[in-house]
Amino acid sequence: VQLQASGGGLVQAGGSLRLSCTASGRAFSTYNMGWFRQAPGKEREFVAAISWSGGTIKYADSVKGRFTISRDNANNTVYLQMNSLEPEDTAVYYCAVHRNQRNYSDYADARSYGYWGQGTQVTVSS
Repeated sequence: VQLQASGGGLVQAGGSLRLSCTASGRAFSTYNMGWFRQAPGKEREFVAAISWSGGTIKYADSVKGRFTISRDNANNTVYLQMNSLEPEDTAVYYCAVHRNQRNYSDYADARSYGYWGQGTQVTVSS
């Protein structure tokens, strides 16, 4: 599986960005997906996750109410709409495919994801 993330950039605090992550292959509709981020000098952290059907969605507390994850299985793409951005949101954002379709309970653990995109930089200026 190859993942291509895009949509990052430089934005002022309070602004918005929409990240996209497109997957190769025909099995995208069976993948549970996640977005993570990593700021300089920090560990990679969970941002949001969405189940293969879109029926289960989870967010980190730090982004709840500001970010929205969604997916378009017909176009093999998962999105992360980011509103009310803050300087603390500055990081490289990664999309990933979870290893297990049936058991998604460890959605916030980066070790549970088997395929990763290359990352897209998001920079929020104050």
